[in-house]
Amino acid sequence: MNLAISPLSGGLGARVELDLARTTGPAAARALTKALHRHRVLILPGQHLNHADLLAAACLFGAVDTATDRRYTVPGFPGLTVVSNIHDQDGTPIGIYDGDEEEEWHADNSFKPELTAATLLYSVITPGEGGETRFADATRAYADLPAALRARVDTLNAIHCVQHLAARQADATDGRSSTQAGTLTQLPEATHPMAPVHPATGARALLLGSMVISRVEGLSETDGRTLLADLLAHTTSPEYLYTHRWKQGDLVVWDNLAVLHTASPCDSSRNPRLLVRAAVRQPPRRLGTSDGGIPTAPPTYVSNRH
Repeated sequence: MNLAISPLSGGLGARVELDLARTTGPAAARALTKALHRHRVLILPGQHLNHADLLAAACLFGAVDTATDRRYTVPGFPGLTVVSNIHDQDGTPIGIYDGDEEEEWHADNSFKPELTAATLLYSVITPGEGGETRFADATRAYADLPAALRARVDTLNAIHCVQHLAARQADATDGRSSTQAGTLTQLPEATHPMAPVHPATGARALLLGSMVISRVEGLSETDGRTLLADLLAHTTSPEYLYTHRWKQGDLVVWDNLAVLHTASPCDSSRNPRLLVRAAVRQPPRRLGTSDGGIPTAPPTYVSNRH
């Protein structure tokens, strides 16, 4: 399958012209996955997806992770999560929300033992101002490190902890954290290399987080914090960034093993924001084979067009 792909300026990301509601099959899965691994962020504008369509699109990239926070899971669609700054009549957020000033660089679900391979985020209600998603090319940032620092990072592991994330979020937002009291807060700590090797591309990328990492194995707290801060400052410097300004119907897919991302501040009182997210579990090393996990047809779900 040939895709209409236009790489973005700056070297990170590409625009893909494709109707995902009508895209199925292993050929499409292979083409999209290849494009994702090459460009790391894919922007597919002008989509008209219901919940079943979005889950089917996620299945093109691998097996959907259904272990989500049940408070924000779309009813009847395990694997889909609402991300929103909208509150109900009782003042309770209807989706994942950590405050109007939220900025937290991370790779999705790094507090789980199995790293998320890819994330899909679909815009339903788009703010007029703010609420952009920024991406950092953690693959190129790693490659640009001095050789001695790369060699050091290659030997280190970091501890990713959901309880640490919840506490840091609460500290940054006057006690507000979507992670606190969630259904994933009992997960144990997860240990990951600071620069894991991508199972499909063989490239290393910096796996960092501004709030989720509690410590670096083998380093003192001070040395670990300093190293993490220096690496994150390097990775999020302007030459590695792409900022996505959302339009309704945009679907953005990113290689969670290759980039970091963060939301940007958004005034919830004037700019409602609602997106639906799906996460894909880490795929096997070889895609499209008998053990590759790529479905020949999308699964069947109850339609719920929104």
